Amino acid sequence: MEKCGKSLVAFPILIHTLCLLLFPQPLLSQESDFVRQPASQLIITPHKRSDSDPQQVHISLVGKDKVRVSWITESKHAETVVEYGTQAGEYSAKATGEHTSYQYFFYSSGKIHNTVIGPLKPSTTYFYRCGGSGPEFSFKTPPSELPIEFVIVGDLGQTEWTASTLKHVDSSDYDVFLLPGDLSYADTQQPLWDSFGRLVEPYASKRPWMVTEGNHEIEIFPIIYPQGFAAYNARWPMPYRESGSTSNLYYSFEVAGTHVIMLGSYTDFDVKSQQYKWLQSDLAKIDRAKTPWVIVLLHAPWYNTNEAHQGEGESMRQAMEELLYKARVDLVFAGHVHAYERFTRIYDNEANLCGPMYVTIGDGGNREGLALKFKNSPNPLSLFREPSFGHGRLRILNETHAYWSWHRNNDTNAIVADDIWIENLSNTKACSVTPNKQVSREEL
Repeated sequence: MEKCGKSLVAFPILIHTLCLLLFPQPLLSQESDFVRQPASQLIITPHKRSDSDPQQVHISLVGKDKVRVSWITESKHAETVVEYGTQAGEYSAKATGEHTSYQYFFYSSGKIHNTVIGPLKPSTTYFYRCGGSGPEFSFKTPPSELPIEFVIVGDLGQTEWTASTLKHVDSSDYDVFLLPGDLSYADTQQPLWDSFGRLVEPYASKRPWMVTEGNHEIEIFPIIYPQGFAAYNARWPMPYRESGSTSNLYYSFEVAGTHVIMLGSYTDFDVKSQQYKWLQSDLAKIDRAKTPWVIVLLHAPWYNTNEAHQGEGESMRQAMEELLYKARVDLVFAGHVHAYERFTRIYDNEANLCGPMYVTIGDGGNREGLALKFKNSPNPLSLFREPSFGHGRLRILNETHAYWSWHRNNDTNAIVADDIWIENLSNTKACSVTPNKQVSREEL
């Protein structure tokens, strides 16, 4: 597998090397003296366990008190079973799940296992073993009540910068990892999905990873694979059925006073689409007394002052923005643009006290490098922007306030380069009474 992976990524590495030779000088921020490094090399993570041992282990939330454990084995005879308990090496419970596999041209995946375990206690460390053999893993369940801390990283990839981002993320505790699209950057080279799974396993096996798709997950090939997302759907199943969705490409879940909606930028979203109708229904069911915070993640940003990917999220914005505005969604996070940018609260291209705060965070460490060029003309809606690799943290303290911080990767340290306190919209008097009233810029 390692040899195959290396041969598949030889061309991108060659291009990367040529870029370094042609443009060796570091890149400088327009906003500061920080020296911005170019994209780094791919990391190919080999399989070092036996064929029957689990690899690429990751967990995700299912309902209010369950977790899905996902892993892959080379052996087709390995059991789809998880043993777990609250003491290391002692497993008081056992669950059996389902397995699948997929074919992509000449590539055949290993046996993909998915087992739901629970009910589980909140804020509790569980030890578990997959398939009855191999190493023991552990994870901590999120709290049932506020406060809660989310890590948010988009466009992750598998480069040296990815490894740096994950190391910075792991240096401080958190509860749930949210990824708004572009995971492995396999781009039809299926062994890169395996390499990515092994790279993130030390992190994704101990905290829930909730993801949505980006353009690099599509992997459509006309006639042969017209629907796309074969690898993504098989490897990263999310709890879409539990939220009434009919597609793994969009869903929602609730955790500790927060309703999280994961939208699909690369499936139908117009007013007649299944996703639009599902979103309408999902927003209508939210009880803000139970979950005062509502956040949305999607891939292609609706607001963007970077020169990269201009207008790619516009049609989705026109279709769905009003739904989010009327529902008083608090924050919208996007990826796709390989930079960081934070906007004020917006509705329909104007500052609006009752609109969501928009954040682009597509700077996890992808192989394509940073989107360095922002538009020169000032935009009052954009409050902070910088093309650097990093990650974000959203700590929701209580029903009224949350703290957002963006941590720039800077060699051995993750530097807090941007932060802001956020007030919950459902507790804001001007926004909770008349949802159809547009609050103008003058009222801010």
